[in-house]
Amino acid sequence: MTRPGDRELLAARLVPRRKPGQWISAAVVLVLVALVVRSLITNPRYQWDVVRHFFLRPSILEGLLLTLWLTAGVMVCGYLIGIVLAVMRLSSNPVLSTVSFVYVWLFRSVPPLVQLLFWFELASLYPKLSLGVPYVKTFTTVATAHLFTGLLAAFVGLTFDIAAFSSEIVRGGLLSVDGGQTEAAKALGLGKGRIFRRIVFPQAMPAIIPASGNLLIGMVKATSIVSVIAVHDLLYSVQLIYNQNYLIIPLLLVATIWYIVITTVLSVGQFFVERYYARGKGSSGGRGFWSVARDNISVFGRTRRDLAGIA
Repeated sequence: MTRPGDRELLAARLVPRRKPGQWISAAVVLVLVALVVRSLITNPRYQWDVVRHFFLRPSILEGLLLTLWLTAGVMVCGYLIGIVLAVMRLSSNPVLSTVSFVYVWLFRSVPPLVQLLFWFELASLYPKLSLGVPYVKTFTTVATAHLFTGLLAAFVGLTFDIAAFSSEIVRGGLLSVDGGQTEAAKALGLGKGRIFRRIVFPQAMPAIIPASGNLLIGMVKATSIVSVIAVHDLLYSVQLIYNQNYLIIPLLLVATIWYIVITTVLSVGQFFVERYYARGKGSSGGRGFWSVARDNISVFGRTRRDLAGIA
């Protein structure tokens, strides 16, 4: 049944619901942002000319390169160990499962800085490390003080710390895969190794990637603690300069800007990796980067495309 006026009502243009509170809050935030930007530009104490002068200095770039190298090496080795720990934790062997649990519990309980200091001072506990058959023959012996430099101590300490967290990320991703997938693969006669590599692990990646990306970005920033044991990373390179010229704030801004650049690049890369593994799941994985970014800017509101499609 139709009534008078139904045609005009159906043909009317849909108007989004008014949100005065959203516009007021957006205006307040924009004013605050404008004040902060104005302060950054007009305050001479930031000394942006000094920041520009030291931003591409060779010593700063060398520290940046070491930071990137340390982050990459720690993440790769940490995840290799973490995958092994995750498989051990899910194993039916009680010894393997217990060892993995104790490892994760221990290294997640100790702060990374304490671990670095421990490895850096390892020579006080074990002056010499030997390689050979226990109680039978020693092939070689090396002084721990000569072996564990600041860089190696930082690499080992951060790797073992990342391994503990990455194992839990991988374990959570593996548990997110339905057990029926494994049972179906076994019914087809596939081996355990092939089932893990070709079926379970690829399906676990959409759950692993977001947390792994956050862990990677956190690792970039966490490398700054290695400056405590005099490793020439980005922050320590900056500290060496401002200890001589006392331009502390401008040089800290140099390090800050570089960290922002690195984390921004990694965040964009994380988006595309997530979209690659999310394809076919009916999520935003198939949408473009700017489309997702634009739809998540709540200041400008969102168009009700579904209602517009009906109209």
